[in-house]
Amino acid sequence: MNNDMKGMLFDIQSFSVHDGPGCRTTVFMSGCPLKCEWCANPESWKKEQHIMFSEGTCKYEKGCNICRNKCLYGGLSFDENNKPQLNWEICKNCKTFECSKACYYNALKVCGREYEIQELIKILTRDNHSWSSNGGVTFSGGEPFYQSEFLINTLIECKKNYFHTAIETTAYIDNKTFLEAMKYIDFAFIDLKHMDREKHKQKTGVYNDLILENIESIASSGKRIVLRMPVIRDFNDTYQNIVDTISFMKKNDLVEINILPFHRLGESKWKQLGNEYKYKYEESTPVKKLEEIQDLFLENNIACYIGHDTAF
Repeated sequence: MNNDMKGMLFDIQSFSVHDGPGCRTTVFMSGCPLKCEWCANPESWKKEQHIMFSEGTCKYEKGCNICRNKCLYGGLSFDENNKPQLNWEICKNCKTFECSKACYYNALKVCGREYEIQELIKILTRDNHSWSSNGGVTFSGGEPFYQSEFLINTLIECKKNYFHTAIETTAYIDNKTFLEAMKYIDFAFIDLKHMDREKHKQKTGVYNDLILENIESIASSGKRIVLRMPVIRDFNDTYQNIVDTISFMKKNDLVEINILPFHRLGESKWKQLGNEYKYKYEESTPVKKLEEIQDLFLENNIACYIGHDTAF
């Protein structure tokens, strides 16, 4: 193992109970090849560190202006109420983050931090004492395979420490790398956002060919694979897409899927990144719609879990 290898993470959450069996630590890895329009974690898209600005956290109304004159590149200005204004054309490319270093309240914050593998293993070893008997570590994102070399080497170290390993992935990676990593994975949530390749690309930016290939290649491995589908109105909640998904699952002897209702919990993050959220007026998926979809899977002997109800 290359001891100097580092990976960019944007969060590590202990005591997670929805990201795999038992109580777990979820490692959120930066970078994602998909650009889903409804994404709840848009801060995960870039692998590199980047700035976020939380207007609601900023204390400008209390007279704080400590970030004034800190920016070296002319990206930060102030309106007539002393509220900071970021020029995102400049700030998106910042590498030094002087404004964030000055901010006491974390309103201007840097997303992402590099970790060495052994540094991460130490954190997981600490958390190991709070995991339940079937708990462990889950690699999420972003897309964990976006940093596949770091992911695989970290998984190898996890197995040396007898950690149970899980992954939440889009499976958008070449098949050789996918199968290499999956050798060290005990449980997987794999996203399947749409069966139609053109429609998949319309909303995520990529075709689903690699994803389907990888799911097919791991389906008979004996590992527990649960497909996951965020239910997006007028995109993948159609009868035809559900029927096509059922057909694909039955063809590959896959028997579990987790459907996730749409929510707007990530909306503020889009604003903090200076981006427009296309789904800001979209309502949560009605329970009736989720149950209709669930019934279609159940009628075909496929276990369908709604939201956080996946059975572990």
